[in-house]
Amino acid sequence: MLEELQGRITELEIRFSHQTQLLDEINDVLTDCHRRIDQLSRENQRLREAVSTMSPALEESPDE
Repeated sequence: MLEELQGRITELEIRFSHQTQLLDEINDVLTDCHRRIDQLSRENQRLREAVSTMSPALEESPDE
């Protein structure tokens, strides 16, 4: 009985360790994604500003 409980505790500790590692990896991926989204948003804004200054008097096409 005691050996069975010890085995179950060991198994839970192993699972906890793996889940903690997985959460750390997921956090790293999410942090990288957030950083990339911020970078792309800034780049998009710069491109919009560049386009608007290049041709401020563009007329919309009749379809728009």
